[in-house]
Amino acid sequence: MSQNLPVLSQPLTLTADVSKYTFVDLSGANAAPGGYALGSVITNGDAGDTVTVDVIGTAQVTAGAAISVGAEIEVGPNGKAITKNTGKTVARALEAASGDRSVLEVLLLPS
Repeated sequence: MSQNLPVLSQPLTLTADVSKYTFVDLSGANAAPGGYALGSVITNGDAGDTVTVDVIGTAQVTAGAAISVGAEIEVGPNGKAITKNTGKTVARALEAASGDRSVLEVLLLPS
């Protein structure tokens, strides 16, 4: 069962609309594919909203494709989690995801 056990969460003011359980960066928008991620936002939010971002610990994220347990994760389109290819590693899958829009628990890693 997906859960989140954050060690550190912090508020972030959004500069764009984001969906819950997607990766965001310090700009307040979804992280760029393959790029740096501050963490996973825990609620939906619109530009101008202040939301909570899980930064260290485990978090729930939305998959952009199937992911295996233990896989390294990078940011995919729309801030979704995908199996690492050439981007920065931002997390490790603690459970499998069956495909796009599946929610899984990951261990967040500093990127």
